[in-house]
Amino acid sequence: MKINSRTKLCILIGDPVEHSVSPEIHNSAFQALGLNYVYLAFPVKRLKEALQGIRGLGIRGASVTIPHKESIIPYLDELDELAKKIGAVNTVLNDNGKLIGYNTDGESAYLSLIKNGARLEGKKVVVLGAGGASRSITFTLAVKGKAQEIVILDVIEERSEKLAKELVEKTGAKVRSELRENLKQELEQAKILVNASPVGMFPKLKDSPVPKEYLHKGLIVFDIVYNPFQTLLLKFAKEKGAKTIAGIEMLVRQAGEQFRLWTNKKPPLKVMFQVGRRAILGR
Repeated sequence: MKINSRTKLCILIGDPVEHSVSPEIHNSAFQALGLNYVYLAFPVKRLKEALQGIRGLGIRGASVTIPHKESIIPYLDELDELAKKIGAVNTVLNDNGKLIGYNTDGESAYLSLIKNGARLEGKKVVVLGAGGASRSITFTLAVKGKAQEIVILDVIEERSEKLAKELVEKTGAKVRSELRENLKQELEQAKILVNASPVGMFPKLKDSPVPKEYLHKGLIVFDIVYNPFQTLLLKFAKEKGAKTIAGIEMLVRQAGEQFRLWTNKKPPLKVMFQVGRRAILGR
């Protein structure tokens, strides 16, 4: 990678960011296409000042992670329609000083499902979790997926109820919340299961959000947790004969959509997947 006075800068802002593999993924993509870009990670506590720096320094774009995905919105000049509905931003594009917010999390989850053969039309989708990741995913599936029904389950009942109500009001999709104790019953007729909760994430490798006996062969199981590479949930799903989709899919595809916004180029996903896998396994 050659850095000079014409190099464009893209950054990651959040707190913490030291664990992130995004620099490896994005820099490999820039290098693969011979683009004069570089990507760096910055731990940010003072968000307003960071956004002023992006605008003032002409930084091309930013990835936004915890805890700034919602709090960044008042400091942006414009929001993409989907990001506006979701109420969260994970990507900023600096368009000649105008900061535009996008959310590629939901789109990447949607693409991960579609590219791996999942057909959402007319299917029942069960989503575990009602936090930020679930918001992005469920809003995108509600807008684009045309699922027959989306059922949200969360350990905090009020949170899943609030999200389901908001989805119905804003998208008109058929969405409802359900109690966690009804998970087994809800999965019996489901075709797609999305784990949008952190259960099973490193270092709690022996945790699964779903008991093995609740899973079945006709299910597609998508776990957005990417560390470990194969979660206990995915292991259980494979043993039951279900189709599985690993969290690396969403991680890389959301980075690919960011790459597309910043460079107006098609992302080299094959390279990004290879580097992403190596980076995760090397952590």
